[in-house]
Amino acid sequence: MPAPLLELKEVTKRYAASGDIPGVNVLAGISLTVTAGETLAIVGPSGSGKSTLLQIIGTLDHATSGEVLLNGKNLATLDEKRLAEVRNQQLGFVFQAHYLLPQCTVIENVLVPTLAEPGRARHSVRAASQHTADGAHGVTRPTESPAVRAERLLKRAGLGERLNHRPGQLSGGERQRVAVVRSLINQPQLLLADEPTGALDHASATALGQLLVELNKEEGVTLILVTHAMDLARRMGRVLELQDGKLFQR
Repeated sequence: MPAPLLELKEVTKRYAASGDIPGVNVLAGISLTVTAGETLAIVGPSGSGKSTLLQIIGTLDHATSGEVLLNGKNLATLDEKRLAEVRNQQLGFVFQAHYLLPQCTVIENVLVPTLAEPGRARHSVRAASQHTADGAHGVTRPTESPAVRAERLLKRAGLGERLNHRPGQLSGGERQRVAVVRSLINQPQLLLADEPTGALDHASATALGQLLVELNKEEGVTLILVTHAMDLARRMGRVLELQDGKLFQR
């Protein structure tokens, strides 16, 4: 049996008391195993800690106790530099807000994670979009440069005619599809999506959900998403509910 891609072992999260505000336990001993290629939805009431759990998995937050293992490696043992590398090379993130750079074109936005220095000037992003050699920093297929991969995925997402548009020229659904492609540009093993359809109309949300399901299979990426949309959750291979700090099979 292959080793799991992701393991959570008794993960807890507690926010300490502050002034008149009492402390609160958000996660109470979460244990979870996720295999490569799996799709998993986490649902639950607002304020139950779903986003907190996803941020801990994605190393954007730290557990109070417990372990998060990616490919058998305890992420708590890594320094900030190594964690940044994990986030850039092994994890992909999609949020409810797209966080696209308004001054950059669609393909430039997608290529931002491939740059060695995330804070580079915009002309460097444009240079990456026009360069087809393996000069950008990222995990790419041997025969596929970052620019080629970006264009291929954007066309796959129905955005082939939007490569040189800026975010302000796109619909909400199109912007979120760009965000999905950006999250996949470095071929992550694990894609984390936090309410990815929360700001979209029904038609756009349905289309985005279908795209995520298809890309999970085509790109071989493991998908964990947090959502209030049960129609999206039911498309996943497994649905877990977070209540009172615990995960339950739904």
